[in-house]
Amino acid sequence: MSTEHAGFCPVYRAIGVLQEKWVLHIVRSLLDGEKGFNELARAVGGCNSATLTQRLEHLEQLNIISKRTEDSHGKLARSVYSLTPAGRQLQSVIDAIDTWGRDHLQPPMPEAQSA
Repeated sequence: MSTEHAGFCPVYRAIGVLQEKWVLHIVRSLLDGEKGFNELARAVGGCNSATLTQRLEHLEQLNIISKRTEDSHGKLARSVYSLTPAGRQLQSVIDAIDTWGRDHLQPPMPEAQSA
């Protein structure tokens, strides 16, 4: 084993990637199918455009998502994002989080109506 990889822990590295804010929200949204930037921004909700762009670029570098550009016939080109096979493998992670959440978390209580 080479010394440069002696301390590599895949779980630690994976958690480092997946814990970045918005990453799992992006993956979860793309599990439903490819989306354009604005559609993805709406689906994720609450993430500003600069942060979303940064996360998408990072996920593309990691080969978790892919980006293609659609010609919009004279309009600005449209970026479309989808999961790669590696990204689609995260379905089981999302499913495990869903199961855990259903088993151990309660829905938030509705806020009391003020009179």
